[in-house]
Amino acid sequence: MKHSAQRDAILEELCSRKDHPTADELYWSLRQIMPNISMGTVYRNLSLLTETGQIMRLSYGGADHFDGNPQNHYHLHCTSCNRVYDIEMPMCSKMEEDAEKHSKAKITNHILTFIGICENCQN
Repeated sequence: MKHSAQRDAILEELCSRKDHPTADELYWSLRQIMPNISMGTVYRNLSLLTETGQIMRLSYGGADHFDGNPQNHYHLHCTSCNRVYDIEMPMCSKMEEDAEKHSKAKITNHILTFIGICENCQN
């Protein structure tokens, strides 16, 4: 993959955030530091970074959210504000063992998103 200053800026901005922005939110943030960046550039690079495993794409039926932490971890999707938050808790490998008992598959990992109302929306 060729080096790109714009891709580096997108990755750096995404990794500095914990709010799992949409492509539009990321674009408007990046415009502050790179006024000439285009929405197409942001979308293309987010797709490339997702394909190479450097970031995670989170889809919940609306606009995709992006996470600069590609390691498997849990999320909360707030149904009130539609934001996505990390849940800081250890991964539960027992869940994978239980899933194997109820299927004929070899389970190697799992992705889990909790659905609810975030702390900000409750207040």
